[in-house]
Amino acid sequence: MAREGFHYVRGHYRRNPRPRVKKTSGWLVAALLVGGLWLWGHSGDSGAANTGSTTPGSTASASAPAAGR
Repeated sequence: MAREGFHYVRGHYRRNPRPRVKKTSGWLVAALLVGGLWLWGHSGDSGAANTGSTTPGSTASASAPAAGR
């Protein structure tokens, strides 16, 4: 009789197959990493755009009197 977790096939004992849920966990982790990097890249762009729009306004007013001199 085969031990628990094993079965008899063609003259020898083989280990029982594992559940397939564990195989998809690697893909899930990879997808989460890629999605996180994608979102981080997009949040960085929008933050730079917001920072960039306020900085030229203050620079333009500071450079306007210098140009008038």
